Amino acid sequence: MSREVRLSIGGMSCAGCVTSVEKALQGVPGVQEATVNFADHTAAVVTDDVTNVQADELIKAVVGAGYEAAELQGTEDEQSEKAAAELDEYRTRIKQAAVAGIVGIPLLISGWTGNMPPLTGNWWWFWLGVGVATLGVLAYSGGRFYKGAWKSFLNHNANMDTLIALGTGTAWVFSFIILFFPALVPVSAQHLYFEAATIIIALINFGSALEMRARGKTSQAIQRLIGLAPKTARVIRNGEEVDVPIEDVGLSETLRVRPGEQIAVDGVIIEGHSTVDESMLTGEPMPVTKVKGDLVVAGTINKSGTFLFLASRIGKDTALARIIELVRQAQNTKPAIGRLVDKVSAIFVPTVLILAVLTCLLWFNFAEVLAPDVIGPESRVSFMLVTTMTVLIIACPCALGLATPISIMVGVGKAAEYGVLIRQGDALQRAGQLTTVVIDKTGTVTKGKPTVTQLIPVGQWTEDRLLQVAASIEVASEHPLAEAVLDAAREKNLDLPVADRFAAIAGHGVRARIEGQPTLFGNAKLMQDNQVDVSVLSSEAEQLADEAQTPMYLAVGNQLAGIVVVSDPVKVDSRDAIQRLQAEGIRVVMLTGDNQATAEAVARDVGVDEVIAEVLPEQKADKVASLQTAGSVVAMVGDGINDAPALARADVGFAIGSGTDIAIESADITLMRGSLHGVADAVAISKATVRNIKQNLFGAFIYNTIGIPVAAGVLFPIVGVLLNPIIAGAAMAMSSVTVVSNANRLRFFVPEVKF
Repeated sequence: MSREVRLSIGGMSCAGCVTSVEKALQGVPGVQEATVNFADHTAAVVTDDVTNVQADELIKAVVGAGYEAAELQGTEDEQSEKAAAELDEYRTRIKQAAVAGIVGIPLLISGWTGNMPPLTGNWWWFWLGVGVATLGVLAYSGGRFYKGAWKSFLNHNANMDTLIALGTGTAWVFSFIILFFPALVPVSAQHLYFEAATIIIALINFGSALEMRARGKTSQAIQRLIGLAPKTARVIRNGEEVDVPIEDVGLSETLRVRPGEQIAVDGVIIEGHSTVDESMLTGEPMPVTKVKGDLVVAGTINKSGTFLFLASRIGKDTALARIIELVRQAQNTKPAIGRLVDKVSAIFVPTVLILAVLTCLLWFNFAEVLAPDVIGPESRVSFMLVTTMTVLIIACPCALGLATPISIMVGVGKAAEYGVLIRQGDALQRAGQLTTVVIDKTGTVTKGKPTVTQLIPVGQWTEDRLLQVAASIEVASEHPLAEAVLDAAREKNLDLPVADRFAAIAGHGVRARIEGQPTLFGNAKLMQDNQVDVSVLSSEAEQLADEAQTPMYLAVGNQLAGIVVVSDPVKVDSRDAIQRLQAEGIRVVMLTGDNQATAEAVARDVGVDEVIAEVLPEQKADKVASLQTAGSVVAMVGDGINDAPALARADVGFAIGSGTDIAIESADITLMRGSLHGVADAVAISKATVRNIKQNLFGAFIYNTIGIPVAAGVLFPIVGVLLNPIIAGAAMAMSSVTVVSNANRLRFFVPEVKF
């Protein structure tokens, strides 16, 4: 057995920090797995029950690695706490940016206009005051960078804080050296960089605030799901209806739901009927009719009518709570592309530090060679300082670290809006690569619940009388089709006469005596064995069988009374959904244990050309494996229980489920509304998400690939211009904002229908 502990992580500044925190957590005895999400600064830690790892031990490990941590508990409390903390941090970043800007902007403008005071005479005291004020800015507005860099140093790591601290710190130290010991540096190199340090800190804080604001939008799917949970419930206690806090509702309590109210917990209707809007859970816009005996789910909205229901799941066991947890877990998982980026990010900052040292050495030793007409021995120190500082500032591991998790968060949330629950980041990535989708028939293409679709009486018999007698004889039957006949009779409120002398005839049907008449109900073989003439309906019965319907003959007093036709109807949207998949170039195969004729009839109806029928459940996984061996990337779509081996064997397993049963837990992806459109939606959202990740990664890599060499001065020998460290700071700050903003475009994505 294992359990999961969720932590909020503070102090992470880049993707390199992710590796450090994960290593620290994985080093705690008893930790099986630790996954850190840089996008929302959380960690999910799976521990074993044997070691009984406590949250305090995990927090201690994170703090020991130089970061902050706190345990996250309770869905709603956690979200509100995070929102409050993020708002507070956002305001702090804005204040820090403003303070740095107030000091730095006048200096910047003075430099641009050529009105910068000299370093000599009485102006020396002015510059001393500026230096002290700049130090105050670095302490207040940039203190977290220096603290983070020092902690990383103590833990033998390097991160984005290291780059910023070195860049701005070097600028301030160099400026103070010039101020107090100008003779150490040639006159042409006696330039102060106080304004660069302050403006860079201002820009980074402002960019961080913008990033936080944009990042907050990525968790809207979770926030909306949490918003579905009502705060109170109307419970019937001691014969009276009372409103109580949702946490006080107990199992098996009776609750009242009125029109327009949210359903408080999961339960079963015991009185009344209504229509319920389940769109936020299933993505299905049409309200669902609910009657006595039907299941209702927490968070859905009662549209019309009032009813009583019995609580069957409460608290964290409700479907809504489980869905929220699954979405959150999926947002924290890393697809293969994300794990690759983490490895790159782990060596990114050390690589930048090496490049900065090389840049420093290059300009110090070869400045006159690189630009002999411009640079002399006396000015190389300035060039060396500017290029080294700019390299440190422009490098952005943040954008690299955010590229994957931020898109995963939005993509998983978008899928949830369409009733598609994705459990793993790998499944989200893999769904867009599918070449073959294998679909089960019963409960996937069809509704999975046999119903009476036709009544064909003969002679003086009426449809109601035919159904009445058929239902009477089926009362004692345990055959799966018996329930369909009885349901049809209940819907018409038919009174059923008592049947006696009941007997089931294996493989043929049933016999009994009803109102003194011998009665038979079953297939053509039963009629033939009892010399009942069915020729008047035989051709019609054969045609129905070819259409995947089951005709059952009723004979009373050895005379044919008619046919009751039962079938498992095809879902109304199955054909359209299959066409959507085929339009994407995906091969669709039906895999079923049903007989060949019935399977082919259903396949014809929905437009599937390939059928593999009469397959046992344990053989389905072998069929999936054979398709994979042939080179296909295979998805299996089934009910999540009988098809479990095949779901596990497939590259991506899709479970058809209502969201209230074991189907949620049984596959990589669960389709809440039970429609094959969910598969097509998942494929479309997967492609859009992976495309978005690649855009983010391309932008981050191109930015650093171009930005770092330009910052190092590679263009100076050609165009005679060095990149200003302030511009580098602005570019670095905005690169993360760009990545987050691009990921947020996924929130507006709508899967296309291409047929």
